[in-house]
Amino acid sequence: MLETILLIVSILIIAVVLLQGNKASDGGKIITGGNEALFQNMKERGFELFISRFTLVLGILFFVISLVLFLK
Repeated sequence: MLETILLIVSILIIAVVLLQGNKASDGGKIITGGNEALFQNMKERGFELFISRFTLVLGILFFVISLVLFLK
């Protein structure tokens, strides 16, 4: 039962991470100087905030289920 839930959570984590905006490509612009707003404090809003929090919840759930299965 827990193994099935862990599999579903794993697939959801992969899907949600792929839905997130590509912030890593902005890091490459540091070298070329193409992104002045990279280190500005920009807040996530709407769908991005939901996806970010959902990823956090799925990550914690993955960790807890994995720990329970390990100790079992």
